[in-house]
Amino acid sequence: MAAPRAATGRPAAGASPNPVLLTVAGWLVPGAAHALVAQFGKAAVFFVVLAGMFAFGIGSGGRLFPFVPSDPLLFLAALAEWALGLPHLIAAVAGYGRGEVVAVSYEYGNTFLIVAGLLNALVVLDANDVAAGRKRP
Repeated sequence: MAAPRAATGRPAAGASPNPVLLTVAGWLVPGAAHALVAQFGKAAVFFVVLAGMFAFGIGSGGRLFPFVPSDPLLFLAALAEWALGLPHLIAAVAGYGRGEVVAVSYEYGNTFLIVAGLLNALVVLDANDVAAGRKRP
C-alpha cells in the first residue's frame, strides 16, 4: 500500500518511513529503500542491476576484500563492497569472491564489485531524499 501523498506529490507529513529503516533496508537489499517509498519500478530495476553487477563481479573472478586498516586502499575497497549488504554477506559465507589473480577478468571483477557497492550507497541516499521530500518521486 502506497503512502499518502500531499498535493505536491511528496509524501504527506508523517507518512514517510523512518530514515534509519530506509537506510538499513536499502543497505541489506538493493532497491528495498525505494520499495519502502512506493517506487516499485525503481526498486526492481535497482535490485536487478546491482545484484547483476555483483554477480558478474564474482563470476569474473573478483575478490571480496578484507578490512585491513593498515592498507587504506584495501580498506576502502572492502568498505565499498560491503555497501551492498546482504549479497556480499551471502557470497562471503558461501565461499565466493576469493579472487583469481591470474584470471584475465580479475580487475574487471573487482571493479564491478566495488562499483555495485558504491552505487547502492547512492541509491539509498536517493531513497532518503525522496522520503524526506527533498526530491520528487
